[in-house]
Amino acid sequence: MVKTAGETGKILEEPREIMGDTRRYWSLMSFYERFEHAVALVLTGLIAAIILIALWRLMGSVWTLIVIQSRDPLDHAVFQTVFGNIMTLLIAMEFKHSILRVIERKERIIQVKTVLLIALLALARKFIILDISAISASLLAALALSSLALGSVYWLLQERDDRRGSF
Repeated sequence: MVKTAGETGKILEEPREIMGDTRRYWSLMSFYERFEHAVALVLTGLIAAIILIALWRLMGSVWTLIVIQSRDPLDHAVFQTVFGNIMTLLIAMEFKHSILRVIERKERIIQVKTVLLIALLALARKFIILDISAISASLLAALALSSLALGSVYWLLQERDDRRGSF
């Protein structure tokens, strides 16, 4: 039995162990739990395919911008393009990770904190690719306020979890 350490220090199971757990608990699941589990498996496969395609396109984009066109990677437009694409991949990977946690039967389908973190990642991506000279002050203020609101809600949820003793 091979185990690997995850980001949070928890032990994550190998995919074959997850499938073994699925087979073991399948008969104990209700019809809807089976449906939910099957949908999560399909979503995981689709998102994995999207991540691979996006990664392939990102590698092609970086190759084209930096090697073929000999553009400076510190040029603002190149930086925005490359890191915007990288952030998109990170958002997709975090989304896939949240679905994997459902398959591993560690969490329910909707995790508010995970949704908030993904939204914060999306806002961070928006700030990275934003052309400050081309947007209005009201849009920038709205994005900043959105970040502050999402961060505050996440912080409140974390405080609640810390008081309950769950992590």
